[in-house]
Amino acid sequence: MERRRDESMKKIAAALLFLALNTYVYWYLGSTEVIPAREPFGLFPDAIAEWRCANRETLDDQTLRNLQVTDYLSCNFFKPETNIASHLYIGYHERQTRDDQSGLVSAIHPPEHCLPGSGWNVIDAQVVPIDIGSGGEAKRFVIAKGNQRALVYFWYHSRGRVIARNHHKIIWMFLDRARRGRTDGSLVRFTVPIQFGDEKAAEAIFEEFASTVTPLLSDFIPN
Repeated sequence: MERRRDESMKKIAAALLFLALNTYVYWYLGSTEVIPAREPFGLFPDAIAEWRCANRETLDDQTLRNLQVTDYLSCNFFKPETNIASHLYIGYHERQTRDDQSGLVSAIHPPEHCLPGSGWNVIDAQVVPIDIGSGGEAKRFVIAKGNQRALVYFWYHSRGRVIARNHHKIIWMFLDRARRGRTDGSLVRFTVPIQFGDEKAAEAIFEEFASTVTPLLSDFIPN
């Protein structure tokens, strides 16, 4: 009985020490906030190789309040005179912190939490390696709404890293806040319609379009 009590006290002490160290690192070592320079998405090209963005989408006020993005790009890119298209969304947060006055948190929202609310169901989910120059991982989803199907690739493009997993994003944000004073980050998402059930064709469209977009990201998403 006494041994169990001692073990419990050790666990409690270890947990309190961990919390104390976290607080010290977060508030003292990372007390100077750094907001890196970047180009606004207003300068992102509407024509990339053969791809064209005809009309940029403007998110409504409620969506912007929910997302808490600093800057964003949302557009359906297509190849003229074809039925080939891919939607591109990039949301940039210059900081991911809680506002002391409003209580709002400006953290990136994981797409898997938002898709069901818009009527889409995830019917296949994988974490896959992705090569956009520096390596990394992306989440690959196949989503469905009624008879519609779409292929979705997304990742967290944050402070020079390409990350798929939510807990990795949180860990790196904490460490970078402490070491570099930065919590900025972005969500990059491609959505390609799956036509006539041809998932391989959608995959090829994503690969082609992503290969034209990703070399441009470093101007808009700080490393």
